[in-house]
Amino acid sequence: MLEIVDLAVVGSVAAAGIFLGILVCLVLGRRLGRRAIARYGAAGVPNISSLEAAVFALLGLLIAFTFSGALSRFDVRRNQAVDEANAIGTAYLRIDLLPASAQPPLRETFRKYVDARIETYRALPDLEAARLELARSQDLQREIWAQAVAAIRMPESRPGAELLVVPALNQMFDITTVRVVATQIHPPLIVYEMLIALALASALLAGYQSAGEKDYDWVHKIGFAGIVAFTVYVILDIEYPRLGWVRLDAIDQVLVNVRAGMK
Repeated sequence: MLEIVDLAVVGSVAAAGIFLGILVCLVLGRRLGRRAIARYGAAGVPNISSLEAAVFALLGLLIAFTFSGALSRFDVRRNQAVDEANAIGTAYLRIDLLPASAQPPLRETFRKYVDARIETYRALPDLEAARLELARSQDLQREIWAQAVAAIRMPESRPGAELLVVPALNQMFDITTVRVVATQIHPPLIVYEMLIALALASALLAGYQSAGEKDYDWVHKIGFAGIVAFTVYVILDIEYPRLGWVRLDAIDQVLVNVRAGMK
């Protein structure tokens, strides 16, 4: 699982830092441009519009790929929640193949297991509490396995029950590991560092290019800074959908529905 962080705070601080950094770079770039004009004259200052366009294009491309990757991983996590609900529902139904005397205790353990899985995600963003619920669900996995194996080995067990029950349990357990690992798959930190560096470099070049302008359009500059900062904030929020404003709580209802059907 992830380290314990308040992503809403971290994302807000990062966005505010990017916003202020872009504004500072715009002012700094303008001052550098004016200093160059004062020293060499307007004709002696090189036109960097092509360089500025290239850097802005690279910034846009990086934002697009980063946003697209975060959204793709977000969709994968939603699909995994559905897969887990289906796997649990299938495994629970196949308890009917086991001896009648073994079914009640196994069904009760299943209910406890699903409750633990639901609470694992309800506990977020309190990661310590989520870890405890995850550990409890893993203990219940071992208990379910032991009860199922014992039931399969009973004399009155149906022939072929093992071929249907065991794979269903394996799939139910495997999806838990898949969902835990999915929370740890994120772009390398250097990708975000590069994104921020490009945003600041773009602002510096834009400020330098505006040195020859008499009036300084703060509305557009503040708008540019705000849009980039907010975009980075949204990317981080989507990348960590259990810890910020973007949540997967609605999709967790599929597990709740499965639990409600466990009579």
